[in-house]
Amino acid sequence: MAKIRLTKEFSFEMAHALEGYDGACRHIHGHSYRLFVTVVGIPNNDISNPKYGMVIDFGDLKKIVNRLVIERYDHALVLQKTENKASLLKELQNTFNKVVLTDYQPTCENMIARFAEEIARELPQQVKLHHIKLHETATSFAEWYAEDNQ
Repeated sequence: MAKIRLTKEFSFEMAHALEGYDGACRHIHGHSYRLFVTVVGIPNNDISNPKYGMVIDFGDLKKIVNRLVIERYDHALVLQKTENKASLLKELQNTFNKVVLTDYQPTCENMIARFAEEIARELPQQVKLHHIKLHETATSFAEWYAEDNQ
């Protein structure tokens, strides 16, 4: 049977700041992100299976991405955790409900790499992450492809 690619689109709103950056993005600012997740696999050929004919149920893919990405990052402030700002970051977390501290600079490139790692781990064995695209703005995006990261 033929391999098929499926893509599901997601969107979320997120603020971040790039500490040490030499441009305007060093200030807290937000984006309306669009995330496209593409998986690949062979459709289920067991006629008695309720998922017959599917690579993965779109609803199952949605649950995975919602849990790993959307619920965590939507309407969050994302900042890199650094020692020199530990007290400020703790105060922000105590003041606001959704402050996410990362061990990396929260650029589109770093976020997409982390998303890919986490999503790939959660997919059913017969389904592989093919690629993901993360739009930070309408005209700026990063792409991650499995074939580039093997």
